[in-house]
Amino acid sequence: MPRIENIPVIEMSRICMGFAKSSGESLPVLTNISLSIQKGEILGLLGRSGSGKSTLLRIAAGLVSPSSGQISYVQKSLHGPEEGISVVFQTFALFPWLTVYENVELGLNSLHLEPGEMHQRVVSALDLIGLDGFESAYPRELSGGMRQRVGLARALVIYPTLLLMDEPFSALDVLTAETLRSDLIDLWGGNQLPPMSVLLVTHNIEEAVLMCDRIVILSSNPGRITAEIPVKLPQPRNRLDPRFQDIVDEIYSILTSRTTELIHNQILSLGKHIEPLPNVPINLIEGFTETLANPPYEGQSELSELANELALEIDDLFPIAETLYILKFVDLKEGNIRLTENGLLFARGNTDMRKELFRTHLLAHLPLASHIHHVLNEREDHHAPRIRFQSELEDHMTEGRAERTLNAIIAWGRYAELFTYEDNSRTFSLIQINAIR
Repeated sequence: MPRIENIPVIEMSRICMGFAKSSGESLPVLTNISLSIQKGEILGLLGRSGSGKSTLLRIAAGLVSPSSGQISYVQKSLHGPEEGISVVFQTFALFPWLTVYENVELGLNSLHLEPGEMHQRVVSALDLIGLDGFESAYPRELSGGMRQRVGLARALVIYPTLLLMDEPFSALDVLTAETLRSDLIDLWGGNQLPPMSVLLVTHNIEEAVLMCDRIVILSSNPGRITAEIPVKLPQPRNRLDPRFQDIVDEIYSILTSRTTELIHNQILSLGKHIEPLPNVPINLIEGFTETLANPPYEGQSELSELANELALEIDDLFPIAETLYILKFVDLKEGNIRLTENGLLFARGNTDMRKELFRTHLLAHLPLASHIHHVLNEREDHHAPRIRFQSELEDHMTEGRAERTLNAIIAWGRYAELFTYEDNSRTFSLIQINAIR
């Protein structure tokens, strides 16, 4: 196992990043990020979509420049892609017209090595990653796992000082991803990999605990560091080890508290009916509450346990939990989720009871839903164009978030029979029964 030394490979100080909106304003993506990666360390960046993990990785690679802040890399300023940095992407990013050998060799083109050394490096990298014998194969002939191995070999062939991995296993099936993780940890533990350090971007909590020496947790909108957790377990790590599970539970607890805190802060800062909403389908809401209400959970569970049972990662799990929390169907606290009394009634009710409860909770706890309903009620024809509400949202959030928020409200409003929406005319209208009332 490589020994971590107190020597920074890269240091980031007060990094901020923003992208221009169509209005000309800057949309903050990262704010006040300060971190360093030590020699011999695997550092994990963990967070939900929108937390700026991949943007931060691209800044570390020198592929994009931050809006403000400083970066230093092995005692010198990082102004662009440097020798000694390799990136493994979540998609395979291979050239389909090149063979495996040629794809890996491509990583050496900028180093201007002698042909003999280039050949030796390519052969060694292919052998290390288990691709010997596939030199003449084309990407189309390989499985997803084998193609990702080619991408990894291409990254390792330059003998990088820092290996940046952007969710490298997310496009793979569960078994293939697990095999590749285990192989990487074995190579790392046997000092067979050339990188001095690794930065791993992930939204998979168990993956972070399984692979990393230290985990930095990013919150969203904008991305900022909310926690840093050392993982002092020896490799190889066992998921069934209580110490492993304790770290997983600690991360879920941190993410839970940040989720509820963010919801309340958004309401306070943006106004009640401007709250961004996750776009979670009704069938997931119903299925999740039913699972939580039934044995063995009987209405409450650790989020980590539910995630394992339902094979949900944080980008799948937390939007559902967040939606149910906003609707007051669940309580969230310290990594635990518990159905409220009405949450249990919803989970165990028939279709009519569910619709009635959902309608009541939409009007009581989602101000945007009651706002749309009120506007439609006030109008003589009980119609209103989508742009009427979308413009209000876009004054406070990005066009994409406004779109997702309205799409969520449309689906939930239809289910609750509060209002309906005609996509061709992009018009909201009251359902007849409500108009009569």
